[in-house]
Amino acid sequence: MSEFKRFFSGAPWEEQVGYSRILIAGEHVLVSGTAPIGADGKTHGVGDPYEQARRCFEIIEDSLIKAEVPLAKVVRTRMFVTDISKWESFGRAHKEFFSENPPTTSMIEVSRLIDPNMMIEVEVEAFLG
Repeated sequence: MSEFKRFFSGAPWEEQVGYSRILIAGEHVLVSGTAPIGADGKTHGVGDPYEQARRCFEIIEDSLIKAEVPLAKVVRTRMFVTDISKWESFGRAHKEFFSENPPTTSMIEVSRLIDPNMMIEVEVEAFLG
């Protein structure tokens, strides 16, 4: 059985809800749902789908770097969005981070996220093998 490695961002809700930012289980790397939170702890890019998506991918990339996982190892992304009609803006940000090593992806419309100003939340999986 593989040993698990957990990485935390220090966000207060990790302890409150009981999750880690990244879990590495053997060769599998799972990144928790990532929302567009700015350095001030507030929703980044309110009303701007591109800026919100870009912020999510920046947080994910920074988290993966801390876990010593290259972005090139990402094999799947899931984008949960509150307005699928904005798909081109979300997709443009996705492409900026993954054009060199495109993962599989899904974009799923949801009725809402935890903060009504959030338009996107992103989950990522990577494989180290």
